Amino acid sequence: MTMQNLYLLVPLAPLAGAIVAGLFCRIIPRWVAHTAAIAGVAIAFIASIFIFQDVMAGHTFNGSVYQWLASGEYTFEVGFLIDQLTVTMMLVVSFVSLMVHIYTVGYMQDDPGYNRFFSYIALFTFSMLMLVMSNNFMQLFFGWEAVGLVSYLLIGFWYTRPTAILANLKAFLVNRVGDFGFLLGIGLILANFGTLDYKTVFEHAPDFATATIALFPGSAEVSLMTAICILLFIGAMGKSAQVPLHVWLPDSMEGPTPISALIHAATMVTAGIFMVARMSYLFELSDTALSFVIFIGAITALFMGFLGVVQNDIKRVIAYSTLSQLGYMTVALGVSTYSVAIFHLMTHAFFKALLFLGAGSVIIGMHHDQDIRNMGGLRKYMPITWITSLVGSLALIGTPFFAGFYSKDSIIEAVGLSHLAGSGFAYFSVMAGVFVTAFYSFRMYFLVFHGEERFGKPAHHAHAAPAADHAAAHDEHGAAVVHEEHHGLAPGQKPHETPWVVWVPLVMLAIPSVIIGYMTVEPMLFGGFFKDAIFVNAEAHPVMEELTHEFQGAMTMALHSVLSPVFWLALAGVVSSWFLYLKRPDLPPKIKAAFLPIYTLLDNKYYFDRFYEIVFAGGARLLGRGLWKGGDEGVIDTFIVGGSVRAVGLLATTIRFFQSGHIYHYAFTMIFGVCALLSFWLLRA
Repeated sequence: MTMQNLYLLVPLAPLAGAIVAGLFCRIIPRWVAHTAAIAGVAIAFIASIFIFQDVMAGHTFNGSVYQWLASGEYTFEVGFLIDQLTVTMMLVVSFVSLMVHIYTVGYMQDDPGYNRFFSYIALFTFSMLMLVMSNNFMQLFFGWEAVGLVSYLLIGFWYTRPTAILANLKAFLVNRVGDFGFLLGIGLILANFGTLDYKTVFEHAPDFATATIALFPGSAEVSLMTAICILLFIGAMGKSAQVPLHVWLPDSMEGPTPISALIHAATMVTAGIFMVARMSYLFELSDTALSFVIFIGAITALFMGFLGVVQNDIKRVIAYSTLSQLGYMTVALGVSTYSVAIFHLMTHAFFKALLFLGAGSVIIGMHHDQDIRNMGGLRKYMPITWITSLVGSLALIGTPFFAGFYSKDSIIEAVGLSHLAGSGFAYFSVMAGVFVTAFYSFRMYFLVFHGEERFGKPAHHAHAAPAADHAAAHDEHGAAVVHEEHHGLAPGQKPHETPWVVWVPLVMLAIPSVIIGYMTVEPMLFGGFFKDAIFVNAEAHPVMEELTHEFQGAMTMALHSVLSPVFWLALAGVVSSWFLYLKRPDLPPKIKAAFLPIYTLLDNKYYFDRFYEIVFAGGARLLGRGLWKGGDEGVIDTFIVGGSVRAVGLLATTIRFFQSGHIYHYAFTMIFGVCALLSFWLLRA
């Protein structure tokens, strides 16, 4: 098999699995559906390994596979760009997706939509692979929209549940806002460069470095590259859930846990980070755009982390940690350390998938209760879930030698070295975020696995999880199945460890969560791994070069970290959570009462949802009502439709007087007509 055929196999194998599981979901047994989907993703992962080895041998590829459309001077093609950045994403996406597919066999075993779910997640994997392998903006946009479409289907997978339908509608609408900016950016590229091919655009980008454009007729002109980059980044803000387009991501928890892991770890939200790194050739030409990226990322990293502190739904705590970590990646992009952002994307994919799947294991053991206040002491009942969740938490907070440490510390150090506008605020945000991340991560960990056993007691209902997994089911024809729901352990019941098909993926993800950072930090960041895939103007943005000079090896980096404030901030966060939730559990309610206005602000998520509901949703409804009452009923019905009817009736009534049957009436009409024609002729002459 040639390498070009191997490239095709990577996205097409998951697509084949999706087709088998989807088109025949009502007639094939479950084992056929999950076997087809898992086999497709496994083939993609194995093929990605061979392609990675080929790229490491110095063989890259950039070529067209299929010409989709030719229109005048423009051609639109399906093509692949296989380089170091691409193969990194291919390995991450296919491996994490494979673990999620295997995990799903156990997690969704009782769900009537089993086959349909496997079709969706395999299609999700295909869409993301097409996105990262593209060599042109048209195919990028196809993958971009495809992951958005499939995420809509997956978030609303339990479509009889109103909260799930509202969540997937929110995700769809918010991403349309970002995608509108993204499409405008692509349109500007096509209008000015005359092509959508990456290579051609990147080669000619310096020629447009000083070009300007008027965004509106008569408006002041702005830098063309700044406009393009900010518009493209608005698309990334939607997909990668950056403030203020972040509101859809926490609500995506309404989907089953496996898709939460897939969205947050390897697909969808990583698309925006990947896109900006791929577009480094463009972003390096606009310091204004880079500062905008820094500012948005810094706000997201810190303020979304605060929200994780007040969450009680186990999945939503992890969701807000994803938002915060995406902010870290975005800040890294803004200070021109694109390789560091991709490195953190990679390490984060492993431990975030681990944390989500671990949360799903806890949810199974707790009979689908997601409220961490109803847990406690699960360590002795679920030892594998406990140890793997601990590994994920340690990686997330940046514990030395764990994967997250190398990528997170590199981001913090890079931001500290940057002199771009906004980097000072960003440095404060990422430093403060270290404490916040450690605090909410171990708050969840301690409340779930340690302390008093709170299960089998009256549950917290005031702030209970909005919807627990498996709250709704459907029969084989998609109709709602009405059944008695029960969430949580009954009195006398004990949690239990999940079956091997659930915990094996946890172990497989825990391994890279520990070792992948130590193994890859030097080659990926300081060994020129991305030198041909990512461009950095070292003269204007020397941060990466300065980081390289300071790096003395993975071991030294970890050992020296104990002297840095980052380590002590993380330790302070862990100790604080231990003291408040294990040693003195009476204090959090008192702190909440003392700072009730701040708690209310956080509990309402800074009122973003309320603001959008009033301003945008309310404004849209008001506009629609105005168009309905004023436009449809007032103008169209009253004047156009009704007016034309009345005009015809008036004309008919007038003419009827002359259709009397008397000759002198007809003679008068003819004379009047001749006079009118003569008058018209004379006026024209």
